[in-house]
Amino acid sequence: MNNKLTSFIHDIIDKDIDEGKNKRKVHTRFPPEPNGYLHIGHAKSICLNFGIAQEYNGLCNLRFDDTNPSKEDVEYVDSIQEDVKWLGFHWDDRMFYASDYFDQLYYFAVQLIKAGKAYVDDLSADEIREYRGTLTQPGKDSPHRNRSVEENLELFQQMKAGEFSDGSRVLRAKIDMSSANINMRDPVLYRIQKSKHHRTGDKWCIYPMYDYAHPLSDAMEGITHSICTCEFEDHRPLYNWIVENVNTLVNLKSIPQQIEFARLNLSNTVMSKRKLRQLVEEGYVNGWDDPRMPTISGLRRRGYTPEAIRDFCERIGVAKAVSTVDIALLEHCIREDLNHKAARVMGVLRPIKLIIDNYPEGQVEWLEAEYHPDNPELGSRKIPFARVVYIEQEDFMENPPKKYFRLTPGKEVRLKYAYIIKCERVVKDEQTGEIIEIHCTYDPDTKSGTSNEVRKVKGTLHWVSADHAIKSEVRLYDHLFTKANPEDEKDADFKQNINPMSLEVLASAFVEPSLASAKPGSGYQFIRQGYFSVDPDSNDQLKVFNRIVSLKDSWAKTQNK
Repeated sequence: MNNKLTSFIHDIIDKDIDEGKNKRKVHTRFPPEPNGYLHIGHAKSICLNFGIAQEYNGLCNLRFDDTNPSKEDVEYVDSIQEDVKWLGFHWDDRMFYASDYFDQLYYFAVQLIKAGKAYVDDLSADEIREYRGTLTQPGKDSPHRNRSVEENLELFQQMKAGEFSDGSRVLRAKIDMSSANINMRDPVLYRIQKSKHHRTGDKWCIYPMYDYAHPLSDAMEGITHSICTCEFEDHRPLYNWIVENVNTLVNLKSIPQQIEFARLNLSNTVMSKRKLRQLVEEGYVNGWDDPRMPTISGLRRRGYTPEAIRDFCERIGVAKAVSTVDIALLEHCIREDLNHKAARVMGVLRPIKLIIDNYPEGQVEWLEAEYHPDNPELGSRKIPFARVVYIEQEDFMENPPKKYFRLTPGKEVRLKYAYIIKCERVVKDEQTGEIIEIHCTYDPDTKSGTSNEVRKVKGTLHWVSADHAIKSEVRLYDHLFTKANPEDEKDADFKQNINPMSLEVLASAFVEPSLASAKPGSGYQFIRQGYFSVDPDSNDQLKVFNRIVSLKDSWAKTQNK
């Protein structure tokens, strides 16, 4: 990733290096909470944090901010590691957890109590919210705010020992209940939560709040630049207060500088992990890796490549202003990537039988076909051609409109890599009138790639041999939401905007036999149809293909106007 000419973050780091700050070192981190799968917005952060470290010959840590065991799971930890690696980044030996620091964080809290900067509060969560005030009205002191240091230390020790019930007491920082920044009004540092932690088990029944553990974890790891999204800008004074006050009591490794950038908003999707979890748990999608999801695992399953996602993150750049990126740009990036490296093959999604009446019965020709006209390194394969083939239903019309250059009665088209054929008649179902067979003749002197290929026709169709094609399932994916901004109506449920046609399953598609050995994750261009990837559901009995994206590039068209 290389944003150096446009990124204000790079300008800040360049200035720090010029001034000799942090001994001219750059150390970043990517700090996800393991309470769900990563999405495309996290990919932007991954590319930014790891990319900056690479660019400045620095280091980047992977740290799990696992401070809320009730919502965290090892499944999420494993998926996050897989996603970061798949995107092409590595943390070497620098994978950490906030839970690695629970003992130190508890010690720091004790020191804050001793310094008169933290106290144990008996107010309930609702009472704390009531006492906190509003954006226009100051808060008021808790009646427990002026407890003695000795009483606070004893109560905090009892909290740690499990002597109180969940939610009955908290540890709060003693800052300023009249602060204009509501985050500075004696925020909670610790709460009682008798939940088993995925790493520490039952050792702890009190857990640090994210806003307490996060900046201190950065400081203990020697992070120089804490890069995060703009929703944490109002938290920065609190982070600074925590780090500075702890640093006066113990010697922290660094005083990180927080820099905020605009989070990624993508059209026709939602980027809230809570809402994505709703989609999964309420059955609107088939898991976190559903190809309609904006999760990295969903994009990977759909057939997106790490190169395309890194290209997308580079194109959108880094800014302070919040904006929404058209999902068409993401689709453009995968087209650009696959256009150069995906093999061209033939697949018929909605087949109709075509019989070449004058082609010898039982004869099979193996036709030479390149995989990519502009990438000869991909090589070629042999395609079987026989008397009966399948073509797309939409490639034939009995009564076509003007400028319809596909197959019609009495007209000619070319079958790609093969011959020119002419439609002679059709066979229809006697009850429904539906066309079930198209009968044609072929001109044996028009074979593609030979000196006899002299006549030209306007239409060229893709096809597969009926006796040799592999029956497959094809899943056609569209945007998950019908609206560009599914959340634009504040009082409405965003799920009301789910696209009922976001998935169409074609159970009777056929693909050419060269795809018999196609491995899950392999990407192809189905000629005239779009880009497709082999789904992990594929097996020796059934090939399953996901449409990654169509061939039509709406974003590129808007850029070329």
